[in-house]
Amino acid sequence: MKPFLALLVLACVTTSNAAPKPERIELWKGKAPSGTGKYSEEETRITVHRPTQPNGAAVVICPGGGYGGLVTGGEGHGIAKWLNGHGITGVVLEYRLPKGRAFVPLLDAQRTIRLIRSRAEEWNLKTDRIGIMGFSAGGHLASTAGTHFDDGDPKAKDPVQRLSCRPDFMVLVYPVITMTAKGHSGSRDRLLGKGASQKMLDLFSNEKQITARTPPAYLAHAVDDRPVPPENSRMFHAALKAKGVPSVYLELPDGGHGLNGYKGPSWDAWQSSSIKWLAKRGFTSR
Repeated sequence: MKPFLALLVLACVTTSNAAPKPERIELWKGKAPSGTGKYSEEETRITVHRPTQPNGAAVVICPGGGYGGLVTGGEGHGIAKWLNGHGITGVVLEYRLPKGRAFVPLLDAQRTIRLIRSRAEEWNLKTDRIGIMGFSAGGHLASTAGTHFDDGDPKAKDPVQRLSCRPDFMVLVYPVITMTAKGHSGSRDRLLGKGASQKMLDLFSNEKQITARTPPAYLAHAVDDRPVPPENSRMFHAALKAKGVPSVYLELPDGGHGLNGYKGPSWDAWQSSSIKWLAKRGFTSR
């Protein structure tokens, strides 16, 4: 009888220490906005990965894919599980692909940040520890969210829209930053459409949109990245510093775009370094 009771107690302890199952949430109830006054029926979901022992921080994860697809494995759910290991809630955003509708991904990212803040108490989060992370084109989206934000609309009927969509920090890994020739032409054309106006090119060249309120940023980029040259991270880092915004840039010696398929020394380096940076800035536990 005693061995049976011991096993029963062990099973209860194991169950109580297990992390909550990932939760998929529809981002927009009903029709989703396009940013031009139009709405459409499109599925947009987030997947919330909560750790066993949350430390109050959450990160919106924006997978890459050149704005033509979503790499939700290595740059999405895998990242969320890694963050969970450090007590951070990871929220994978399956943002709508733009197809020339430039504001659609940004609206999804902004909505996600607001939604997390609205659920902060339920998910054991602190509303001033909500960051955003992105890879490649997802890095462009994350940096767009960090340079194009508002404090919420206090008159909005939807209580979620009353909350700020400003991320508290950014982590950008081999990000597309600029819409100039130094950026990634495929991402630019899919986001803005071919033949975009100079006004739109400037608006979504995020190195040009930094203010003193832009959140602190951690950037990592391989020196041998050809599809998205490291100049993207360099210019964003320099622009942040010029505005007095705290920024760290880790230039990796190798790995190319994707850092050798999300493995190896360069991949490990940005992960360990970024966690230390988050702790140093007070966004997560040491």
